[in-house]
Amino acid sequence: MKYLHDVATLVLFSEKCTGCGMCAEVCPRGVFAITNKRAVITDKDLCMECGACALNCEYSAITVNAGVGCASAIIGGMIGGGPATCGCGGDSPKTGCC
Repeated sequence: MKYLHDVATLVLFSEKCTGCGMCAEVCPRGVFAITNKRAVITDKDLCMECGACALNCEYSAITVNAGVGCASAIIGGMIGGGPATCGCGGDSPKTGCC
């Protein structure tokens, strides 16, 4: 599921990236991939702005206004009658976003 086109606040500073892959590992939406020993954004419109990537990047290579998309997903689930969750699971900064 994509959110609104070209509105995500996600920014990747590739010059700071070491290619550790943590962003790709923790992103619940598959926004990141590791290519040529650096993270790349595969599709910025998939980002729900949960903040897991930025929280887990030890090198400050990622910024995102966390909570914007995640809150939207929770409200959407409540309105639609589905589970009120952003889909990333967990409550620890190292395992999820919410």
